[in-house]
Amino acid sequence: MRNGLYPKLAAQGMRQNRRFFVPYLLALAGLTAAFYVMSALCADPGVMEMRGFAYVMVMMEIGMFVAGILSAILLLYINSFLMKQRKKELGLYNILGMGKGNIALLQCWESLYTAILGIGGGLALGVALHKLATMALTSLLQFSIPFSSALSLPAVIETAAFFGLLLLLALLLNLFRVRVVSPIELLHGGNVGEKEPRTRWLMAVIGVLSLGAGYFIAVTTKDPALAMAFYFLAVILVIIGTYCLFTAGSIALLKLLRKNKGFYYQTGHFIGVSGMLYRMKRNAVGLSNICILSTMVMVMISGTLALYLGQGEIIAAQYPASLNMTVHYDPAYSQTLNREEAEGLIRRFAADQNVPITSLRAVEFLHFNALANPDTHRLEVGGQGENNDRRAVYLLTAQDYANLTGNAAPALQPGETVVCGQLPPGFGPELTIQGISGGSETGVPKSLTVTDSLPVITHFDTTFDMSETLCLVLPDSADVMEFWALQSEALDNYAADLVTTLLVDLDCTSEEELALVDAWSEASVSEGFFNGTGDWEYWRVESRAEMAVDGYSMAGGFLFLGIILGVIFLMATVLIIYYKQVSEGYEDRGRFEIMRKVGLSQREVRASIRSQVLLVFCLPIAVAAVHILFDFNLVARMLTLFGVRSVLTVALCTAGTLLAFLAVYAGVYSVTARTYYKIVR
Repeated sequence: MRNGLYPKLAAQGMRQNRRFFVPYLLALAGLTAAFYVMSALCADPGVMEMRGFAYVMVMMEIGMFVAGILSAILLLYINSFLMKQRKKELGLYNILGMGKGNIALLQCWESLYTAILGIGGGLALGVALHKLATMALTSLLQFSIPFSSALSLPAVIETAAFFGLLLLLALLLNLFRVRVVSPIELLHGGNVGEKEPRTRWLMAVIGVLSLGAGYFIAVTTKDPALAMAFYFLAVILVIIGTYCLFTAGSIALLKLLRKNKGFYYQTGHFIGVSGMLYRMKRNAVGLSNICILSTMVMVMISGTLALYLGQGEIIAAQYPASLNMTVHYDPAYSQTLNREEAEGLIRRFAADQNVPITSLRAVEFLHFNALANPDTHRLEVGGQGENNDRRAVYLLTAQDYANLTGNAAPALQPGETVVCGQLPPGFGPELTIQGISGGSETGVPKSLTVTDSLPVITHFDTTFDMSETLCLVLPDSADVMEFWALQSEALDNYAADLVTTLLVDLDCTSEEELALVDAWSEASVSEGFFNGTGDWEYWRVESRAEMAVDGYSMAGGFLFLGIILGVIFLMATVLIIYYKQVSEGYEDRGRFEIMRKVGLSQREVRASIRSQVLLVFCLPIAVAAVHILFDFNLVARMLTLFGVRSVLTVALCTAGTLLAFLAVYAGVYSVTARTYYKIVR
């Protein structure tokens, strides 16, 4: 047989099977383009020159790892599907005289064409999208990045090598399948029937228990740290429950529908239910995959979107001024801060740098953690108990409250307090704070009368403290010192310092602000720079512009990664649905031909198709929506670790993502239904 015949046969076979090969090539090109974009961003020298580059690098490296694993799974899945659909064709070649070596050579040419079209097209698409991706990332990070738009040769080599190896692995698997299967088995490979599956009650029970356990963890977990620790356990349990219930529960559901004579003995329902019942062992895995992938897409995009949209609120609340200069000092060592000298130093330094100061105010506070004991109804400093009962307590004077919030200072008498935030259940109006050391009470408890309740101070509430925030406003600094002594006796070496935050508002650009901070860092190491400002432990400078860079680098990187991986997961979902419906269309074509011969009309065929496809589509997305509903609490709790405390923001992002996904899903349904109908018509 002439060698020139194999390339022609391979090209002809791919053209004749374009309904299978075109989606495969498009998926390969899309995965290649996404992988190239992330690889090019990692290799871009401009990334190393920007502030917060570590976040972007880590995000892209994680993305490449996840995309690589998913690409391998998806491409091997599609390859196995293609081989199953082409068994009859390859078997016919074998019957007509082609040896298995000839078929192997034919498959090598097909793999070569696939690599040229899929990987080559994907690299071309990736190069074109690279510039768009850098623009999108720059927009998300909200600061300029010296990205290079040139072709990244290392990224091209890395991407081509990775996907080339995947195609080589797929080819080796195909050669092995052809080698071990007889020609007759190849010829009849697509005509193997299915027995009616049994209802597996044990698997159903395991599914219910696994899903229930996952939902229980998701709903009842309140502590953010535990939410992060238990999240993957809950995910694994839900995945196990989903597979078990789709396998056992779907069979039980279809058998119940079959027993319902009013529903089952209708033309549109009879064919769909009976056909799916006999294929449900395979259907269950496919439907489970669709459900799990749909859930992943929505969780990934909604979570990263909420994190990104919450950054503006977090930065504005946590950094109320251009510069937050925080000074810690310990009264136990007679340390203190001379506010007037400190403010004078700041004003002189800003004037030397030609940066105008519009306002400068100081806020002193004390921060320690306490247990809201539900039995004694006391705040116990040093008390041990459940994490959910712990509170991050902040104490400051009425005047400092006004300086920090811009609101009027509350009028307080000795022994009175105003609470900013929510008191624990059963606490107040008399609030007692007691020191605990080694399980025993220390010192004299301090009692306060709560006269009013105000909204929580966002500057304290948006910190990354995992405990719920409780702020107490006191009449004067002497009261704050009494509580410092109380917690110092209870906590000993772990006692909290007093803190003064100097809030400095500047009239300058972000670049000038960052330059001022850099100049301060250089000058502050010189001897005598802080002379006259007092005796303190350390002085930390935080810039709102710098924190915005770090915050948006992290959140923007997460969102960018979430979008890319979300698109890849969505691509996998669409392909699984498409190939599933196409394969079942070819299987059902013969059945519908028989039905038409015995009198089934085209309208009834279409109604039956609609019934079957709707069931296939609605079941996974309905279960995915339930997963999202139960997963909401766990995601919201985890996001508090990153400073996102607005449940409304998380809820809106989740709802918006669900609606957008449903719109895309409806489009996929429309295309799939038409394709299925064309096959069986």
